[in-house]
Amino acid sequence: MVEHKSHPEWLTVEHYLSDTLLKPDAALEQAVADAAAAGMPAIEVAPTAGKFLMLLARISGARRVLEIGTLAGYSSIWLARGLPEDGTVLSCEFVAKHAEVARRNIDRAGVGEKVEIRLGPALDTLASLTGQFDLIFIDADKGNNVNYLSRALELSHSGTVIVVDNVIWEGLFLDPEAQGDELAIRQTLEFLGSSEQLEATAIQTASSKGWDGFAVAVVK
Repeated sequence: MVEHKSHPEWLTVEHYLSDTLLKPDAALEQAVADAAAAGMPAIEVAPTAGKFLMLLARISGARRVLEIGTLAGYSSIWLARGLPEDGTVLSCEFVAKHAEVARRNIDRAGVGEKVEIRLGPALDTLASLTGQFDLIFIDADKGNNVNYLSRALELSHSGTVIVVDNVIWEGLFLDPEAQGDELAIRQTLEFLGSSEQLEATAIQTASSKGWDGFAVAVVK
């Protein structure tokens, strides 16, 4: 896992944006605290990015959301809050301990009826799914991003929104000798850019998560 380096100015701006644009939220704050108490890595999306996911779900009119990578359920909560009453989030998580923490966090946030967590390798879960999703959020092991994207396209319809987190990774993917996650990220971006089925772009971010960013694509 890359060590993200945040500048003091980035943190100051992030705190201002969060204080100004987001309301205090005990459920989300407790979700982060519970993740830390369980020894989980602090790699959940930043609060402003979480609200972006919520707004994107609402703007797109999503009713059925697929999330690859639950962790402690932080982004799951945001996504569920962006859905109508009959909306659902199906979230894939490999680690049982993470799924247990996420289940408690999601239920405490009051969106438990909207979120189902499927435990096991995400590719196995994806292979078992049918139907089409309106929004797909990919935030799991980077080495499988292209595999996740390939399956996501099979579970999509025209207009499905696909978001892939961590596509900047401190710019390390630009190294011609890049291997591991860095190479996987470059391959992810190349897949998005070359796919005839997608219109895609990427946004760089500077925050408590360091210099990173996400890709957003729409299925044609």
